[in-house]
Amino acid sequence: MNKKHIITIAGKLGSGKSSTAKRVSEMLDYKHLSTGDFFRAIADKRGVSLVDLNKMAETDLSLDKEVDDRNIEIGKMENVVLDSRLGFHFIPDSFKVFLDLDPIVAAKRILEDKKNNINRHKEVSGSFDTEENILKSISERLILEKNRYKELYGIDDNTSPEHFDLVINTGEIPLEEVCKKIINEYDSWLNN
Repeated sequence: MNKKHIITIAGKLGSGKSSTAKRVSEMLDYKHLSTGDFFRAIADKRGVSLVDLNKMAETDLSLDKEVDDRNIEIGKMENVVLDSRLGFHFIPDSFKVFLDLDPIVAAKRILEDKKNNINRHKEVSGSFDTEENILKSISERLILEKNRYKELYGIDDNTSPEHFDLVINTGEIPLEEVCKKIINEYDSWLNN
């Protein structure tokens, strides 16, 4: 297998995918890209929440195709850190990282992040105003995505460790440590 100078970072909601991908890209002087930002932009453009957009994607295959095509194009690049739930699938020769996190801790993080970054978790329908509502949204979105990914790509569980070169539980590890671990493992992977 050819090894690309691309790190794909997937993970559970609230696990720190965006922060980690941004920081790792800074540390390596790589370009940072995010399919989550791309999907959010589509949701904003249509005036719907991410949950609603995921529901729409169940019947409108053009939404996933648009994101998939973008991932495939990114896979042709070098020196990229990609924050993407399916980056591991579309860029199999990347260094594949999964960030794990307990859903209760995730809900707390998302609520705190919402206070500091209100546009990131803007919901048109549904609410991100309590941990309970966030947990419900996380669960609903995960189920919708898993069902869609199984139907479209034959992926039984996009969160399974078998898809990744490195799995890190970010619940107790500070961002800088997570990033250093990713870079160390990435360097080892490139050189083996």
